[in-house]
Amino acid sequence: MKKLLLLPLLVFFLACKTTNSNQTTNSEGNVQISAVDYETTINAETLKEHLYIIASDEMEGRKTGEPGQKKAAEYIKQFYLENNIKSPLGPDDFFQEVPADFFREGSGIKDSENIIAFVEGSEKPDEVVIVTAHYDHVGVDKNGNIFNGADDDGSGTVALMLMAKAFQKAKDDGNGPKRSIAFLHVTGEEIGLVGSRFYTENPIFPLENTIANLNIDMIGRIDPNKKETPEYIYLIGSDKLSQELHEVSETVNNTYVNLELDYTFNADNDPNRFYYRSDHYNFAKNNIPVIFYFSGVHEDYHKITDTADKIEYKLYEKRARLVFHTAWELANRKDRVALDIVK
Repeated sequence: MKKLLLLPLLVFFLACKTTNSNQTTNSEGNVQISAVDYETTINAETLKEHLYIIASDEMEGRKTGEPGQKKAAEYIKQFYLENNIKSPLGPDDFFQEVPADFFREGSGIKDSENIIAFVEGSEKPDEVVIVTAHYDHVGVDKNGNIFNGADDDGSGTVALMLMAKAFQKAKDDGNGPKRSIAFLHVTGEEIGLVGSRFYTENPIFPLENTIANLNIDMIGRIDPNKKETPEYIYLIGSDKLSQELHEVSETVNNTYVNLELDYTFNADNDPNRFYYRSDHYNFAKNNIPVIFYFSGVHEDYHKITDTADKIEYKLYEKRARLVFHTAWELANRKDRVALDIVK
């Protein structure tokens, strides 16, 4: 008799563990499976494979407007084409051109490109979650030393690519997101958040329909201050505009990933002012709730030693999956997260 009672209790428990957004029915009345079934697309081995290319000497440090940045842009574009991931700009057109005259006068910066891919939502396609990472870095010094930028921000760049692949696989299986997801690789971050500013001033999706921005900038290393507790990620901005976004983020982490969410740099009086120093800020300025994912500054920051061999790949995988699960939740929940504060 006891064994008979345990089975329905177990079924009830497992049902409760699944959020409403991750267990819904499709048009045929079949239960959709959860993000857990697609997270394996984002794995240490594949992250490593692509990061070694994005952060290779061939990409010449990916300086904005220079040949290395163009090579990286083509590599990212080809990845999306090969994986049947579309662009909102039209067939085979993934580049949002950022003209030279948008950069600071006299800077000598040439024309550059943001890159955008997306997976269209099935029920609310006009509402969009935008996930960002900058793919530019600082180039080559006068002595010919290449700044590979593996962590900054090759780590975010490749995470976006594999997240897009995971969402596209879900869509191909009939389990695509209710809202659209856009994957925006911005240029010019290293010279003043220029690509993300260009996007928010020339949005492809109306800003009022952009429900959140999840920004990834350096998630592959361990802050020297966290060597004893490396299973962490710094989160910045999650409660600045939407307490509900902050709560969703916490719940997703507790349910799926269980990293330590460290809010050290989220403090209003943080002397580093990281909240203002990456691409999410241009979205926050437009009253779009944001989360900035960051593993901290390390000894190789903006040095020629920021190379792919120093990335903590299993930890990188876990952090990228946290962003993926959060994007999945935001795209599939019944209502968009509420905006609390308009600045």
